[in-house]
Amino acid sequence: MTYDEIAAFALDPLSVPEEAIEMAATLLIDTLGVGAGAVDLAPARIARDHAVRFMAPGGPEDAATLLFDGRRASIPGASFALATQIDNLDAHDGYNPTKGHIGCAVVPALCAFAEHMPDLSARDALIALVMSYELSARAAVALHATVSDYHTSGAWNALGVAALGARLRKMNAGQLRHALGIAEYHGPRSQMMREIANPTMLHDGSGMGALGGAMAVLMAEDGFEGAPAITVEAPDVATHWADLGQNWTITQNYIKPYPICRWAHAALDALGDLIIAHDLGADDVARIEVNTFQQAASLFAGMPDTTSQAQYSLGFALAARLIHGRIGPEHVSGAGLKDTAVADVLPKITITEDARHSVRFPMARWSDVTVMHVDGRVLSSGDAHARGGPEAPMSLNEVETKFHAMSGRLSEARKAAIWDMRAQLLHPTTRFGDLLDLLRDPVGVT
Repeated sequence: MTYDEIAAFALDPLSVPEEAIEMAATLLIDTLGVGAGAVDLAPARIARDHAVRFMAPGGPEDAATLLFDGRRASIPGASFALATQIDNLDAHDGYNPTKGHIGCAVVPALCAFAEHMPDLSARDALIALVMSYELSARAAVALHATVSDYHTSGAWNALGVAALGARLRKMNAGQLRHALGIAEYHGPRSQMMREIANPTMLHDGSGMGALGGAMAVLMAEDGFEGAPAITVEAPDVATHWADLGQNWTITQNYIKPYPICRWAHAALDALGDLIIAHDLGADDVARIEVNTFQQAASLFAGMPDTTSQAQYSLGFALAARLIHGRIGPEHVSGAGLKDTAVADVLPKITITEDARHSVRFPMARWSDVTVMHVDGRVLSSGDAHARGGPEAPMSLNEVETKFHAMSGRLSEARKAAIWDMRAQLLHPTTRFGDLLDLLRDPVGVT
């Protein structure tokens, strides 16, 4: 596929399957729920304050509201703040072949750019979102196929942000080419496994991806030039772009049931099935043995001291699942980090890499769990795949339940109104601004 064909897909109105548009609406609202739930986390507060102090707009035409906060920053600043906020509550969507996440960067950028488009229809906003998912996914796969290091999502979702902003601001193919080149060149080529080994507020780099992508749009608009993006135009990545507009990867994204690294989910679901099938409580368990893929086996071990460590955990997550029957934001922050009942379970858990699970990554995430019951029974899950994606999808009712659980201190009325927008966004007369109106006020305001 030529650059001109890619640019036409990105910039021109196109026919998008209803399934893809409906999925975009679901992913959008799910991601915003995570953003609301993350508002009180320390990295979220720091990012918002930083955006207000150091990323101020030059004038009203350059400003965007910090969602669930009410203050204003520049368009790149608002994109950065919300992307960092969402990135630090690890419950947002992802796409297996990318080994990372798209919505946590492109959703904040959509909201920031759209604030200056009062007449933008919800449908046009969703089509732009679909397009940005499709470009991000291919940029990710192209990057992973051509470099030796495993880079964070910000390294490639910056290109999806750039394409989204270029489309919304009606840029031409030449300007888009510069925007993509700037976004790729300045995107954070940060090392994912470094963050896995030492979990911090840096998380998956998507705050910087959103910042870089949004800046790239505005710089290209002003005439700044960037070299063509290698992950888009290099001859050796052409195969990754050949099905653009045919294979709608957005429909293959997963939605997370838990605010925990996706790598832990297969084992969590396997244990959950055993808990339900055998009515297990912590006192029933003598030992838990987990077989999983190499990346999951490398997640943080022990009792976490920080929310970042808790979200990049496996043993801690399994213990929390056993004790509480679920995992919500409250279990990976605050008092949840000092939960003695969870700490007591951790020594019972053994995690081992299994080659048969490792070879399936990244296209799938498999694990199996065996529980040794105190009465001597051995309870085995068999191989289990993480729920929430095409292999084991969540129902819309389950996604709604998750949204209400994740969206934190929002009032029940506000939660209901935002969730109801998922269906309203699909109506041809709905403005995207109708959704934004529900998102600007700080958490705690009805």
